Amino acid sequence: MRNSLIVLTLIFSQILFANAQSEENEVEIVIASLFEGMKTKNQDLLEKAFLKDAIMQTTIDGSDGATISSNSVQDFLNRIATTPDNTILDEQILDYQIKIDGNMASAWTPYEFYVNEGFSHCGVNSFQLIKTSEGWKITYIIDTRHKVGCK
Repeated sequence: MRNSLIVLTLIFSQILFANAQSEENEVEIVIASLFEGMKTKNQDLLEKAFLKDAIMQTTIDGSDGATISSNSVQDFLNRIATTPDNTILDEQILDYQIKIDGNMASAWTPYEFYVNEGFSHCGVNSFQLIKTSEGWKITYIIDTRHKVGCK
């Protein structure tokens, strides 16, 4: 009986772990699709990644500390749509650190950003996502941007 209980506990633990990994993979796919949409200028991929009214912010280093620049998702979509066809914007995610609790997820993603294969900057994205009836959606992004200390 005791061995059966141990086996059932192990099986249940593996099922829970597999489910958690599946959720993490789904979050990763949404984030990866955002940057694939940016690189390929695919408006459909970009729009599907975001929750309506999502917030986008960037930290800006200053002599008196950091400030924040904000823009709407629509502004971001418009900027990508008006990027010249011969310009490639390639944000390369170096790692995914994802935490999930129920229908909320947080992802920390260090990155390097390239324009036409030339290095532009690096930093970290911090994503907040929620799970909707359509799947995971980005509701908030804040990022850092650095020109030095990247590699």
